[in-house]
Amino acid sequence: MQVSRYLSLILLAVALDSCSERYLDSKTEGEKLLRRDAEWADLATAGKDVEKVVSYWTEDAVLIFPGQPVLEGKAAIRSYVTASFNTPGFKIHWVSQRPVFSPDGKLAYMRGTDDLTLPGPSGGTMTLHLRGISVWRLDPDKQWRCVLDISNEAPPATPSS
Repeated sequence: MQVSRYLSLILLAVALDSCSERYLDSKTEGEKLLRRDAEWADLATAGKDVEKVVSYWTEDAVLIFPGQPVLEGKAAIRSYVTASFNTPGFKIHWVSQRPVFSPDGKLAYMRGTDDLTLPGPSGGTMTLHLRGISVWRLDPDKQWRCVLDISNEAPPATPSS
């Protein structure tokens, strides 16, 4: 009798725990997401492994970049990354900061700054200073992946007085 009572209590505890929302330690999860994003930025800066860079986006990801058509899905993103890596002078690096999580811990957004170097109109290269927002989703495999990436040009720096 005593064993069945303990077994019933254990089963009740397991059932209640499985119904509760995921506990989110936003500090720890934020550090994890920032590390993942920094690894991704380093891979993109290296400009060598298209598939590894593309793996950081979800299958249904959307990219909205200045002067570019909206890119939807991994096939379009893969083509864009491949073309970018094959462009002489192309280089990108970004730094994200301050992840903010949804209450259930399954989505997050971060703002960031990007430096994008590409061929300029007069034959040399030019560097664009961008700012952006990325939205990340925690996928079923427990990996954070970018689902939405939006950037635009930062305003020109104002001279100091």
